[in-house]
Amino acid sequence: MIERIAILGTGLLGTSVGLALRAAGFRGSIVGWNRGPEGAQQALAMHAIDSIAGNPIEAAHTCQITLLAVPIYPTLDLMEQLSAVLGPEHLVTDVGSTKAQITAAATRLFNTPERAAFLPGHPMAGKERGGAELGDANLFRGAVWLFTDDPAWQRSTTAASLAASWRELVSAVGARVIDIDSVRHDEMVAWVSHLPQFTATALSALLEDEVGYAPELKDVGGRALREMTRLGASPYSMWRDIASTNTVAVERALMKLEQRLAHIRENLRTPELREEFERANKFRRD
Repeated sequence: MIERIAILGTGLLGTSVGLALRAAGFRGSIVGWNRGPEGAQQALAMHAIDSIAGNPIEAAHTCQITLLAVPIYPTLDLMEQLSAVLGPEHLVTDVGSTKAQITAAATRLFNTPERAAFLPGHPMAGKERGGAELGDANLFRGAVWLFTDDPAWQRSTTAASLAASWRELVSAVGARVIDIDSVRHDEMVAWVSHLPQFTATALSALLEDEVGYAPELKDVGGRALREMTRLGASPYSMWRDIASTNTVAVERALMKLEQRLAHIRENLRTPELREEFERANKFRRD
């Protein structure tokens, strides 16, 4: 039975996990840590966590499950530190948006008889902005929570039990669990998550250059403009590590989009344009 969980990183996702666990009836202790003290204090005030840890490594050592809810490179740094001090009675998991590097680090640093288990995870949920104040107990309801398994940890009965317990908690907060290969994961999210973000960023930046000097024109766009540029509000700090750790897949997706836009541009007066709309409509229907 899970009695203590550490959430390292009390931003949007970490705080939402704490709130969701409480809403789902988890009665154990949740300790939180955040690099900026304001985020931890906010999570505490919202009752997403029960206490604030002064040291993330010590907090993880006292808990059965540790959730790393920080950007990818800080996640990799914490993995290095935690692997040296945690034992087989611990499970570490994460919420990182790319998985190949994290899964490779997990294979190297964890999942041996004398070390903690590591279960790489990625909830497909979020908002265009971060911060503990935006934490939402319902953020994961109806969302997919992906895991990229390394079968090494399954050799340990304790690790398997902890992993199963965490999966049950993820299901309890309303998410649907899916297992996927880490390389396939990064290829897939490049299309369905990263490409929409970078497209919105490019469009928003272009509009800032083209019509930013005429604020009244922003109102002309109405709902279409708001929907297409909503993700443009996402901060660079949230996406820097994603771009750096999934570069090849994102580059390929962007190149394909560039080619598609060129195709539309070249066929504005031909029947090919109708076919593009038909393909787009089919995707939305499906």
